[in-house]
Amino acid sequence: MTWDVALILGIDGLANGAIYLLAGIGLVLIFSVTRVVFVPFGDIAAFSALTLAAFETGKLPPTIGMVIFLAALALLTEVGSLLRKGESRHIPKALLLWGVLPLVPCAIAWAAARAGVPVALQIVASVLLVVPVAPLLARVVFQPIADASGLVLLIVSLALHFLLSGLGLLFFGPEGSRTSALTSASLTLGDGFTVSGQVVLMVSAAIVLSGLFFLVFERTVTGKALRATAVNRTGARLVGIRPARTALLAYGCASLLAGLIGVLIAPVTTMYYDSGFIIGLKAFVAAIIGGLVSYPVTAIGALAVGIIESFASFWSGALKDVIVFSLLIPVLMARSYMARHHEEEAEEIDQ
Repeated sequence: MTWDVALILGIDGLANGAIYLLAGIGLVLIFSVTRVVFVPFGDIAAFSALTLAAFETGKLPPTIGMVIFLAALALLTEVGSLLRKGESRHIPKALLLWGVLPLVPCAIAWAAARAGVPVALQIVASVLLVVPVAPLLARVVFQPIADASGLVLLIVSLALHFLLSGLGLLFFGPEGSRTSALTSASLTLGDGFTVSGQVVLMVSAAIVLSGLFFLVFERTVTGKALRATAVNRTGARLVGIRPARTALLAYGCASLLAGLIGVLIAPVTTMYYDSGFIIGLKAFVAAIIGGLVSYPVTAIGALAVGIIESFASFWSGALKDVIVFSLLIPVLMARSYMARHHEEEAEEIDQ
């Protein structure tokens, strides 16, 4: 280990941490608003990366068919719910929201699959195509059981991950894919040390998007509605905020983040149909460090996970994941020690 090697590992860790930061924000956003640990987050990122790879090979991405199928399911679910409640007057609005809007990214992706289309349009189409995935899944799967216990929601989320992973294997096959670099530029530091433009882009994207999320939460009515729902769902409902609507907004924002993550990591990592799971798990470690509620602490945790993973891979590539996931043990022990348990909870545990 020399200073040059440590610098290389540190920069690589910052790049990884930037990805985990974006993923951690998405996980915390969904959990704080809906109480759902959204395990399929990484799968959506993998779909985005594999969709871009399909565009580069001149193929029509199978993700289009999945989005259309999910839109049809969500539309049937919404229409059936409206008919049971006797609110058939809202069916035209449901047709627009669940039947038409999800097809717009599909049309863009279909146009981007043609030969001679600029790469920038393919990147945008890859991100937009996965944006409806999480809201559609939420409407079909999570919204009907929104009041279930956290354990039930977690089990359903895990089952959904395995379903998406299987669909990824069916759509894209077992072979891995890597896309072209988004930029060929590079940044030269002192003593001739060069940092690739892709790493700079990943870190810059994390900084910019984190800043935008901070501004949205602090300065906009929508962001304040999300924060209110996260703090107290019942209180938010009493002041006119609809938790179901804010939940769909949270899923949409998280899906957008997942799409951007997939596009950012596709040029530097070979993506497989199940690569998203390990990304989501490491982001979950960062989210746990933040208590699944704190965005700043989650960001610090994400950078720590990225740097530790980078240095751990230098010492032992086979044990790097073990070292990263071992961070959960002291973090959970510390949180359990500092948490205040009510006497009623303690009595229930004793019983």
